[in-house]
Amino acid sequence: MFGDYSLTDLSSIFVMQGFAGLILFSVYTLMALGLAIIFGQMGVINMAHGEFMILGAYVTYLCSGFFQTHLPALFPAYFFVAMALAFIASGALGMLVEWALIRHLYKRPLDTLLATWGLSLILQQTYRTIFGAREVGVELPAWLIGSVQVTDSIEIPINGMFVMAITTLITIGVALLMYRSRFGAQVRAVVQNRPMAGAVGIDTERVDRLTFGLGCGIAGIAGSAFTMVGSTGPTSGQLYIVDTFLIVVFGGAASLLGTIASAFSISQTQSTLEFFLSGSTAKVITLLAVVGILMLRPQGLFTLKVRR
Repeated sequence: MFGDYSLTDLSSIFVMQGFAGLILFSVYTLMALGLAIIFGQMGVINMAHGEFMILGAYVTYLCSGFFQTHLPALFPAYFFVAMALAFIASGALGMLVEWALIRHLYKRPLDTLLATWGLSLILQQTYRTIFGAREVGVELPAWLIGSVQVTDSIEIPINGMFVMAITTLITIGVALLMYRSRFGAQVRAVVQNRPMAGAVGIDTERVDRLTFGLGCGIAGIAGSAFTMVGSTGPTSGQLYIVDTFLIVVFGGAASLLGTIASAFSISQTQSTLEFFLSGSTAKVITLLAVVGILMLRPQGLFTLKVRR
């Protein structure tokens, strides 16, 4: 596999693929953070999580067209507005779904799986009806186009660096929210002992709704980031949902640190293998490696002690 390359070529390949893996890691992290909050904190298997991501991508697409047509002078800054609107749209839809559907299915994980899988099909058809079956792409501002020449053989795309910067800020923000805020303390209290949390005055239903909305809102931001590295279609979210669940389970449910470590490991392995092997083979090898590790450590890389 490596015999046809010199050491210089291999070093350049590993650096380039490593950076490509970091971009994939950024999208995976944003997706997995939202899913870890929903699955790890609430025990809900949200099979429609990819469709919340694609809602954020379509919101970004609409913002791109609106700013190009009506506010061309502000077009260079439209992406920040698009990310905020993607978070609001996906988060609001998530809170509506929690109120109308999910709250009736707590402590029934298989039922949440079936219900959210049906929801994903409904959302896919809705996107297909509104936006059409063809994939669409966004127009990036000029400052996000191009790359930085590191060496003669290594170039780093600017939009990739931007996605990683956004991911870093959001990850820090989520960590501060969960471990340094009153809301985060309430969420952790509900996870550890729901009856006792309710007994001391915490509105557990409100916490559940806001938590589900937060997870879906982060998925919407992941959709905005996704538009920089791929085109958007009604079923694009399904390409990421399996990998995202794998990341959450591998990292350890309810562990944000485990989610980040798992996303980094899987994205880097997959990106490097895809250069030397086919994409499907790389996924199979990655999956087998993760399954093998989970057989030795079924609780995942990191776990939290939860009072039962």
